[in-house]
Amino acid sequence: MDELSSRKKMILGAVVYEYVDSVEPVASETILQKYNLGVSSATVRNEFADLSDLGYLAKPHTSAGRIPSDRGYRYFVDFMREPEPVRDADARQVRKVTQDGDVLQVVLRDAVRLLSRSTMLLSGATISRNRDIRVRHAVISAMGPEKVLLVLVLDNGHVENRMVDLPSGTTLEQIGEANYLVSELVANRSLREIQQLKPQNILKGPVATTLSAIKAVAKDLTKGKVLTEGEEFLLGQPEIQRDERVVSQLVDALQDDEGLYNQMGESAQELTIGTENPDERLQPFTIIRRKFYVGEVEAGTVAVVGPTRLNYNRNLSYVEFTAQAISDMLNRIR
Repeated sequence: MDELSSRKKMILGAVVYEYVDSVEPVASETILQKYNLGVSSATVRNEFADLSDLGYLAKPHTSAGRIPSDRGYRYFVDFMREPEPVRDADARQVRKVTQDGDVLQVVLRDAVRLLSRSTMLLSGATISRNRDIRVRHAVISAMGPEKVLLVLVLDNGHVENRMVDLPSGTTLEQIGEANYLVSELVANRSLREIQQLKPQNILKGPVATTLSAIKAVAKDLTKGKVLTEGEEFLLGQPEIQRDERVVSQLVDALQDDEGLYNQMGESAQELTIGTENPDERLQPFTIIRRKFYVGEVEAGTVAVVGPTRLNYNRNLSYVEFTAQAISDMLNRIR
């Protein structure tokens, strides 16, 4: 609910912009000098006190100025955000990697790398663990004596490659037969259906071995995947470096693939600020997420993680643009 007067909004916005830029508590004198509010210093100090009492500003030290609280950032995003357009050069790079690509994980890797460099934050992407995603193609190719490359192409654009060891004495003719039979067995089946396949007695040798490998891949894929870029940008943020405990918690969270997947990909919220994050290790941070789709089916999530002190106007736009570009790519190749 919008409960702030126009003057309180102006002062809160000024504190957000100044703190994002300086990473230092903002004094009332700074607001008076840089913003034409047309009021006295006593009035600004009173407004600081009121905003603090309402929970929008915090006072980190006895003699310090004010910084935005998590609630203050949330109010800023919900009521005061002024989206910044993505810079033309950054937009061209994102369009290039998404328009030129046709393999989801390759496009995600490149897009996440660009997003991290553009925002100077930790960026990440998840691939949905949707058990109803179907296998479009399955191919096995001989790579050497009794070894094949298994390639699964899913209908969300993901391509999975696995090396499979076959039984001793397997011939090229048997591999060719296995390629045909395996494709017939799994093409157009969902990951859920593949995991439930019951090997028949007639399936022996390379066919049975390859089918077992495909079932293992299907199980792995339904666990979900997460990739990240730019950990150094996040660890290099001034307020993070000041607190060894926060650094330790962050490193621990980044090493927890399942927890990170849940925070980036499973949350129904597109933006969580500080204490809004259920994982305590990530409560010093903001996570911006946007989902990407194949048609109307969710295929994954792209996200950035930064300190609560980040440029919401700019970074929300960049995440939205990247997610839409990935959706456009997936719908082009479907």
